[in-house]
Amino acid sequence: MLSKLMPISRVVMIMAVAALVIGIVFIYQGVSKANAITGQMRDEAVPASTFIEGAPEGDVIDTAVEAQKAADTIKEHRKNIATNYEALLAGGRYDPTNPKHLSYTQAMNMENYLYMGVFALGFTQAVMVIGVFMILMGLALGAIWLALRKKQTLASTS
Repeated sequence: MLSKLMPISRVVMIMAVAALVIGIVFIYQGVSKANAITGQMRDEAVPASTFIEGAPEGDVIDTAVEAQKAADTIKEHRKNIATNYEALLAGGRYDPTNPKHLSYTQAMNMENYLYMGVFALGFTQAVMVIGVFMILMGLALGAIWLALRKKQTLASTS
């Protein structure tokens, strides 16, 4: 019986350490990437009050909620220019000197930038949650490893 527990104990201990390390890496990566994204959003200094009713003056868009609201507002405004890109061109070609074409594509660009920020910040949150889960799994596996070691110790002294 004791010889069967030894390999299992080692595997559990290795899995516990791996889960802890992976969890720490996931949390670090999630936090660092979220900070980088919000930093870039702050550098762009898109005023929240332009798109979000009641936003304080001087506040810039730097959260997923603010970016979502702003992107949705831009999308609404863009749809007032043309219902879609095909309707904008009306069978013709894109003309960057046409103010309507230019406004539409600039709105699309800004909208996509903000939606990408929403996606990226959501993804970093998911990565951090996975990291926390991995740490909890590592701790649980560590507890199992300790129980196996205790059982090994008791079996070897009997």
